[in-house]
Amino acid sequence: MQRRALLRRGVTVPLALTVPHSAAATPRSRVSRSSVPASRASDDSTDPDGYEPLGRVPVEGAAEAVVGDDGEVAYVAATTGFATVDIGDPADPTVLASEHDISVDGAPLLEILDLKVDGDLLIVPGPANRASSDLFHGFARYDVSDPAEPQLIGEPYETGDHIHNCFLQDEILYVVINGRDENPLVVFDVGGDEPEEIGRWSLLEHEPGWRDVDWLARYLHDVYVHDGIAYLAHWNAGTYLLDVSDPTDPTYVSRVTDTDLEEQLEMDDDEEARLGLPGNDHYAAVDETGDLLGVGREAWATGGDEPDGPGGIDLYDVSDSTDPELRATIEPPRAADERYYGPLWTTAHNFELRDGELYASWYQGGVTIHDVSDPAAPDEVASWRDPETSGFWTARVSEPGAIFVASSTQAIPHGLTEGALYTFPIRAGEQVDQPSLTDLEELDLGDEDAETSDPTTDDGNTGSGDDSGSDADAPIDGGGAPIESTDGDDGNATGTGSESDPIPGFSVAGTAVGVAGGIASLEWLRRHRSADESNGQRES
Repeated sequence: MQRRALLRRGVTVPLALTVPHSAAATPRSRVSRSSVPASRASDDSTDPDGYEPLGRVPVEGAAEAVVGDDGEVAYVAATTGFATVDIGDPADPTVLASEHDISVDGAPLLEILDLKVDGDLLIVPGPANRASSDLFHGFARYDVSDPAEPQLIGEPYETGDHIHNCFLQDEILYVVINGRDENPLVVFDVGGDEPEEIGRWSLLEHEPGWRDVDWLARYLHDVYVHDGIAYLAHWNAGTYLLDVSDPTDPTYVSRVTDTDLEEQLEMDDDEEARLGLPGNDHYAAVDETGDLLGVGREAWATGGDEPDGPGGIDLYDVSDSTDPELRATIEPPRAADERYYGPLWTTAHNFELRDGELYASWYQGGVTIHDVSDPAAPDEVASWRDPETSGFWTARVSEPGAIFVASSTQAIPHGLTEGALYTFPIRAGEQVDQPSLTDLEELDLGDEDAETSDPTTDDGNTGSGDDSGSDADAPIDGGGAPIESTDGDDGNATGTGSESDPIPGFSVAGTAVGVAGGIASLEWLRRHRSADESNGQRES
């Protein structure tokens, strides 16, 4: 594909804000350094003041976070760019560098919701969703041998399609590509002077019947690779296991699924199929042994048949990758209003399995640690949440047996959650006076009128494709958004707003991020700018 010259601007970001609780003041030396999982830590590791974060640093537009090999630096996708964060002192995480306003021949690289690091190589893809063809569609490579000074490697690679997620291992990049016609996994060698496509695998070639199912219901949402096996979260099509020991020739191994093709063909409500259970395979990953697979299901209540509500995390024994066996399901935190357009999101999002523990994020449901040493009987040993200010996107171990990090996103449509990176201790514990999720009167969730509003029905406006960058109902990620006819995947940017289907697990940048309007029209920025104005605190 075409390579084009890239312009970027480095931006200095404020230093960390430590969490104003007793745990934040806890010296790092008090955190256990052993590799003993939290569930099996001794009682003296439990903080008598309750389980709390150790530290927090604001990261505007935060989405996915990953940790470098040394455990000292976290890399955070930040919607309009990315940030590197020093987490060497978990009580005082500090932003080292921030890259924003990235453009390629005048085409902005925006809606960066994912990124991956391996050694000194960082991959930054975008946009995450269907978007205007005015945006650059592809990925950039950075040398992060000095995390405080990320250096662009070569020129960005243009895919022509949006990239929702990717995975990087040993200079091999696995990219999820989605369009109406096909949802392939595409494999690149990124170790040379220029990225080179070396392989691909398509669900529609493996099982052509899925072509008759709405493309969003078979969306390839994410990919994870371990020990020669790739795990593809294919939404309602299930999670597919591929042999990628030869990355030039991915081959089918097996599949785990909550539904099947026949059931999907019979669905007469596409929105219910996309937003509600069963199905909704959003993220899949294994532990370090490769024997335990977790499949997170991002879902909301639709008013349909049971099961109806937020999705949990299923645990599978994949010691025999050809014959996965379901062991247990970890249920999500329950809330008073569990609809996509409601005020509280508590569905599963990204997670990590490590050393017999599951570190999970549940948006406003918080973060949890589960003992999964017996996968058939998972046991929650720690949790923390603040649904008024935090909506957790992911949880990643930075120091085994001691510290994990979690990113909070601003992308929840009807909330005032903040973009930030948190650090947490790995130990058993209970949060003191944990906020209720079932009593809305106890919570300040922002605009009360918005708690029950559906942007597709309030005034009939679903984001009509106004290139001016004014309000467009297109949340950045998380659950869904109206689709506008601005698909950069086929080069068409009509902006007619002729489609208005909510998209589970992803959204559309579309004309909400038009060149003329720029990043200020992104949903999270628009919403929080309005909040700042109402408080007389608008930032320049």
